[in-house]
Amino acid sequence: MTPEEAANLQVANVIDARGTACPGPLLEAKKGIGSIKVGEILEVKSSDQGSRNDLAAWAKKVGHEFLGYVEADGHDRLFIKRTK
Repeated sequence: MTPEEAANLQVANVIDARGTACPGPLLEAKKGIGSIKVGEILEVKSSDQGSRNDLAAWAKKVGHEFLGYVEADGHDRLFIKRTK
């Protein structure tokens, strides 16, 4: 996903998990996914590099769609689409 593509996503909620180490961003994503409707997108901001793999694996395991991430000013912006 390019920064331009990310900028065009309609995000329903943003979780700021910067500064927390694993499993912090994953736990925040688990809580945050419940705050959006099916079909909407959750953005998770994380400074933990492991979040890229952790969130992708979690989304696949529970049936959501990991849309990707973009790097932004010292952190990642990760995008998950709620599918159920």
